[in-house]
Amino acid sequence: MTLVAPRFRARRAPRLATLLSGAGVALLPWMVVLSRTLPQTAEVSNWSTAWIGLDAMLAAGLSGTGLLLGRHDPRAAPLAAATAALLVADAWFDVTTSAPGSARATAVALALCAELPLAAACAAVAARRPLCA
Repeated sequence: MTLVAPRFRARRAPRLATLLSGAGVALLPWMVVLSRTLPQTAEVSNWSTAWIGLDAMLAAGLSGTGLLLGRHDPRAAPLAAATAALLVADAWFDVTTSAPGSARATAVALALCAELPLAAACAAVAARRPLCA
């Protein structure tokens, strides 16, 4: 069932595609600015809240994806896609913010043995299931 008239979708899609592509390209010079201006270290407020919040989103995404997948619900696909993205981001930040030595080795091991394989599984669910019902 389509909620948006095809005529509206045809007009809006090129503008949205241009906006999103332009936003992606605009981030490239901004990344250069950040690489030259951000400090190597920083003291962060609410560090534990940020990580616990991310893990709560991962728990909800993984559990929800499993529940919806078990029910053959097509809403599993977009949730799996979002969860895969969060898992990759979690692995990236775990590794890049860990201290050298055993902490970094643990972060890399968790990324390779848990987060990235789960992200791949979620991506596979998202890719094989229809995104729209």
